[in-house]
Amino acid sequence: MERLEQLSLVTGALPLVLTALGALGACWLLFGGRTHSRRAVPIGTTAALVLTVVLYIVVEKVWHPFPDPIATEVYAWIGIGVAGLVLLVPRMRRSTRWIGRIVTVLAAVALVVTAGVQINRVYGQYPTIADALGLPDSNRIDFANLPGPTGRTVDGTPLDSVWKAPQNLPSAGRVTSAAIPGAKSGFAARDAQLYLPPAYFVDPRPLLPVLVLLTGQPGDPRDWFSAGKLAVTMDDFAKEHGGLAPIVVIADGLGSELANPLCMDSKLGNAGSYLGVDVPAWTKANLQVNPDPKAWAIAGLSYGGTCALQMATNYPDVYPTFIDMSGQTEPTLGDRQRTVDAAFGGDESAYDKVNPANLMASRTYPNSAGVFVVGSDDKDFRSGQQAMYDKAKAAGMDVLYVELPGGHSWAVWQPGLRTQLGWLAHRLGLTAS
Repeated sequence: MERLEQLSLVTGALPLVLTALGALGACWLLFGGRTHSRRAVPIGTTAALVLTVVLYIVVEKVWHPFPDPIATEVYAWIGIGVAGLVLLVPRMRRSTRWIGRIVTVLAAVALVVTAGVQINRVYGQYPTIADALGLPDSNRIDFANLPGPTGRTVDGTPLDSVWKAPQNLPSAGRVTSAAIPGAKSGFAARDAQLYLPPAYFVDPRPLLPVLVLLTGQPGDPRDWFSAGKLAVTMDDFAKEHGGLAPIVVIADGLGSELANPLCMDSKLGNAGSYLGVDVPAWTKANLQVNPDPKAWAIAGLSYGGTCALQMATNYPDVYPTFIDMSGQTEPTLGDRQRTVDAAFGGDESAYDKVNPANLMASRTYPNSAGVFVVGSDDKDFRSGQQAMYDKAKAAGMDVLYVELPGGHSWAVWQPGLRTQLGWLAHRLGLTAS
């Protein structure tokens, strides 16, 4: 059963088999006799095309629920799925026997599933069946059951120079969740997800650095464990460093799946002070961590990448280290005017005071360092990441620019964090190199 749950929905045989079944389903729906082919199919496919175009206009031109444009191929697969549903009715009418009607329903389902599989392959949101079903992590623990503070701690820079892994070191870290209240900001966030490395569960406990991690929009903090395979990435790093790895707090910078508070304090909510004040304060009060800002970093993908740079420029004393993966040139609701109107009632100067591009043009950040990561095929964000890297460098930041194979998807973000963990650990004082 476990092997079945771990079957890949992105690579391997399963997506190919499902796509083949979808193709067979499409053939069944398209070919049902001369009258069906001449009348129902043209009408049905035209209706699906119209509905898809309307969806595109509403989402991309009117509503703007997401800061990032949706890939064209996603709309194409949505249209194919809609066509399957539209053709279901006339094909059912052509089937006079119950067996034909059952096959018709299965054909439509197969085509819709194929469309979903192909859309998932674009973003890599659900790598396995277990991820798609939302099955719990085997290494999850209740936050209430975490061990409390130890009387003895290990501290030093770099930490691995004074740390010796004990014999009772766990073989893997643990995953948990906790509500981080907006004590100062009033921001209503969803539960944060946390990763604690093996070294956190021994006595004496090393004072570990902290990585605050952010997801995209739409998104959920749990995405980093499912699509991002964060626990595997961190456990692999810990195995190579005597159980040491950063503590990871995956904070909610959205408030809900579709919300976009722009990661700043505005009329849309105080997401900025939530991440810049409330999250660090709660973490230091509830976990035994290294409180030195030099041991703290923030990172994120897409919306979260933009947010990471916002935090680094607006709260440099809290987050002097950042990783911006596939972020935008500025926080946005679709365009500058719409954003300024919604967030600041049309006051562009208020927006400029917190916009990273403006901040980096007007001040310097000699103590800040970061990495800009983007997919080499990400035509919507690659040039913007290059531009923000240049601005950060001009503002005195110690920055790197990294391109990885892929587009705007987890195929870039998962290795994006993995490949920069060594740099991050050294920067945060965890390792000597």
